[in-house]
This record gives sequence, C-alpha cells and structure tokens, in this order.
Amino acid sequence: MSLAKKLSTALNETRLLILGGQVLFGFEFNGVFQEGFTSLPWHSRALHCLSLFFMLLAIGLLIAPSMQHRIVERGEETRRILRATSLLAGLALLPFALSLSIDIFIGMETIHDSRAGLVSGAIFAMLAGVLWYALGFGVRAHRGERPVQDQEKPTPLSTKIDQMLTEARVVLPGAQALLGFQLTVTLTNAFQHLPPSAKHAHAVALCCVGLAIVLLMTPAALHRIGFKGEESKSFLGMGSAFVMTAPLPLAIGIATDIYVAIGKAVESQKGGILAGVAAICVLLLLWYLLPLLIRRQRQASIAKEA
Repeated sequence: MSLAKKLSTALNETRLLILGGQVLFGFEFNGVFQEGFTSLPWHSRALHCLSLFFMLLAIGLLIAPSMQHRIVERGEETRRILRATSLLAGLALLPFALSLSIDIFIGMETIHDSRAGLVSGAIFAMLAGVLWYALGFGVRAHRGERPVQDQEKPTPLSTKIDQMLTEARVVLPGAQALLGFQLTVTLTNAFQHLPPSAKHAHAVALCCVGLAIVLLMTPAALHRIGFKGEESKSFLGMGSAFVMTAPLPLAIGIATDIYVAIGKAVESQKGGILAGVAAICVLLLLWYLLPLLIRRQRQASIAKEA
C-alpha cells in the first residue's frame, strides 16, 4: 500500500475512534449530574472521575496526529507522520479500554453488586487487550514488516486539501455530540444546585466547544461558498489555520467542564481545579507544545545539515 493511502486510512481510523471517545466522554460527563450519581458509593464516584480522565487522555492522543500533520509536516505526506499516527492511535486504545472497563464496572455494580462489577469490568479489559493489542501484534508478527511502496515526495495540492478537510471531520462529530451533552446538563436539577462559579465555568465551556465547532465547519463552508469548490493554495492556508486553531477552544472547553464535573463528583472545588489544570496541560502538550517542539527540532536538524 502506498504512503498516501496508508496515511489517509490511518486518519480515517482515528476519525472512527474519536467519535466513540467523545460520545462516551459526553455520557460520563452527563452522568455526574444524574440523580442516581450521588447514591453511588464513594469508590464508584472516584472511579468515575478516573474514567473521565482516561477518556480525556484517549481523546487527546487521537487528535494529536492531525495537529502534528498540520503543524510539523504542513500537510505533507511523510513516513514520520504515518508512524506517529499509528503510534498515537495505538496508545489511545489503552486509556479508552480502561475507561470503558471502569464504566462497565460502575454500571454492573449499580445493577447487581461489586463482585459482578469487578468480573464484568475485568472481562471487558481483557477482551479489549486481546482484540485491540494481542491480536494485532500477532497478525503483524505473522505477516512480517511490509515496507511502504511509495517514497516521500511532494504532496499534490488536491491531496493536501482532502486531508485537511478529513482532519476537520476527525474532530467535528465528537465535538458536536459533546456540545449536545453539555446542553442537556443545564436542564438537570443537579446543575441548578451548583455554585455560581461552576455554572459560569460551564457557560464558558459551552461557548468554547461551540466556537470550536464553528471553526471546524468554516473550511467546508469557505471552500464551497468562497472558492466554489476550486483547489487553491489560499484555501489550503486558510483552512489549515482554522483546523489548527479549533482545538484550542475545544481544549479549554473540555478542561473547564472537567473542573465542573470533578468538583461536583468529589464535592471539592479544589479537586475540580486541580483536575481542570491537569486536563488543559495534557491537551495543550499533545496538541500544540509537542508538535511545535518536534518542528523546532526538525528545523534545527535541517539547518545543521545545510
């Protein structure tokens, strides 16, 4: 399979994963405000918070390849971005599996008892480990390493535009689902009893996720209305700027709602603040700081060789 085809397939695979991850993240966030949440034992509420953070990490890892492709490679198809996409998507499956297993445990514990929860959670963790990791590594060992057919070469403008629009689609559906969960939370009784600071924080999070959605939809609208579907370097530059900017308000919105949800779950504003700060640090590291560091190192390496 060619380098271009492999990269396109890898980006589409992250698109599938990120949608499921953000929908599950939205459910977990929404769950904190349901009436039955306060009746959960303390350990289940703590595990729910841990599950939220695991899913946050999975989302961060799944969006990271698109940011590296934009910031580091500037839309070019390279072996490095293919390896990075495969690595980050593979790593994202681990916190995804842990979060899913914890959610299964909490659900089964609520329906039956702790033993049923532990057994069910453990089964799902092992099943995910076998199907997501062991099976894949086994197949790869059997097939052996197969080299990419195409060498690195300048990426056509049409391909760059298609991949840029694909990267916008990677994030957009999950962000829209998350916004829906955020809006439904405002209609719950638990939300009405939050302190004003938490309500204001949630309002900020709503606006940030809404802004991210608007930014992510802009390239498609711009391409159709402004450029009438024509391929243009100007459109590529403008669209890439929107795609690279959108994760910033998304990160702020997610981290702010982590503060609200964790603070509500553990009944501690300080705990919520610490969780929110940790969340924004993780997302900014994966989406901006790490790509900028890699780009700087590559530029220094090129300058040294010259």
